[in-house]
Amino acid sequence: MFTPEEILQKSIAAGVNKLHKTMIAKMILGFIGGAMISIGFLAYVRVTASIPKDLASVKALVGGAVFPIGLIIILLAGGELATGNMMAVGTSFFSKKASLLDYLKNLLVITFFNFVGAIFVAYFFGHVVGLTHAAPFQQAVIAVAQAKTDASFVSAFVSGIGCNWLVGIAVWLAFGAKDAAGKILGIWFPIMIFVAVGFQHSIANCFIIPAAIFEGGSTWMLFLQNFVPVYLGNIVGGIVFVAGFYYLSYKK
Repeated sequence: MFTPEEILQKSIAAGVNKLHKTMIAKMILGFIGGAMISIGFLAYVRVTASIPKDLASVKALVGGAVFPIGLIIILLAGGELATGNMMAVGTSFFSKKASLLDYLKNLLVITFFNFVGAIFVAYFFGHVVGLTHAAPFQQAVIAVAQAKTDASFVSAFVSGIGCNWLVGIAVWLAFGAKDAAGKILGIWFPIMIFVAVGFQHSIANCFIIPAAIFEGGSTWMLFLQNFVPVYLGNIVGGIVFVAGFYYLSYKK
């Protein structure tokens, strides 16, 4: 395991590397990132849909246990995820190796292609293949999406902070591990906990709410009203609570 000071330097380097990728690489890897997070959420739906409501804690634990596969694939096999970049590119920004414009441009491009990847999984794997169309999966998708869109602006914003605090730490721990097994463990537990707790992840919501829309259980306006506060909260969680705190603590 690398020291926190070494992890910070690795994060800064990774953030700079993300900025220097070609546009085609950002498009492809952004699509992969959105798709993989969505497949993790699809797995959550498939394994929890038949668990009774009075076993809500068990449902949260079981769903949380399978969801991390998305970020594991992204960080080990390759992919770009906006929420992870909020932290990693954030450390590059604080170290003055990236400008605010660089930070925002990267987020804009990666977020868009994350959205495309998420919609792809929601429509083709979920709706067309039927993985979110038959009972009890359709009802589960709609119920999860409704719980997210029912949250107030402030609640969704604060939940987004909590989510990306843990996602940022998962990425930080992955940078700190020296082998694949260590990276998997470092990613798994923070992601499992944010899902089990119920925090909101903007890119994951780009899957679950559109999946509910395709099943007739939500609307694009509700999606937008949810996405904005959650995304802003994710930014604060990533750039302040992880990149900012650790940069101030461990900068040379």
